[in-house]
Amino acid sequence: MRPVRALLRAARREWGPLWTAVRAGLAADGLRAVPMTLAAVCLTALLQVVQNRSWGAGAVRALGSVRAEDPLWVALLRTPLSLFVPAPDLPVWGALAQLLLVFGVAEICLGRWRTLLIAYAATLAGTLYARIGVAVGPDGFFGLPASDALEVDTGPSAAVVALAVYLCHVHRAWFTGTLVVAAMVAEVAVKDNLAGKEHLAAIAAALLLCAFAAVHDRRRPRRRRQGLGARAGTRSGAPPIKS
Repeated sequence: MRPVRALLRAARREWGPLWTAVRAGLAADGLRAVPMTLAAVCLTALLQVVQNRSWGAGAVRALGSVRAEDPLWVALLRTPLSLFVPAPDLPVWGALAQLLLVFGVAEICLGRWRTLLIAYAATLAGTLYARIGVAVGPDGFFGLPASDALEVDTGPSAAVVALAVYLCHVHRAWFTGTLVVAAMVAEVAVKDNLAGKEHLAAIAAALLLCAFAAVHDRRRPRRRRQGLGARAGTRSGAPPIKS
């Protein structure tokens, strides 16, 4: 029984804060806690139906299909919608499950706008990396073959990976975060393709956002203490404390 208890304690330490936050959000608001996630799932399902119809495939390509050979301004315009266009070579249920689970947890724990910001930053990082990788060529570090410039680059997987890493950072789920990163590295080692390397680019973007958030959180208590000192000095008639 001791190994089982130790495993349960480790699981509570790892996922307890995250589970508590998700449970509280759903208990308080139900599905109203995840309106953005539900909209994203519906939009992805709709785009899957449309892109598999002869009358809709061209419109989806024009609005949300990104390739490294596209002009940069076209790629940037298409990148936001490309996040919700399912990859044509993967089953759509995988994309829908990723959105429902990871986006839902992120929307509850991080808020709607921060979730969208991280998701877009990760997708944009993948889009820009593909262009740089093709320019570097297959012989360069993390370079890509010229044929990858023709590959359609859509789907939520890069955003999902970045959000998972960011959530692990916020809730101190270090083992899970390390496991996610290791799995993406193993993916590239086993199958060296554009999607796997874009996942690593998304992780890099997420880690940069984690570092920015950590610096911001460290500075916030100091600014609060300085503000309290200035107000106390003003009430006592002393000159405010200058930082």
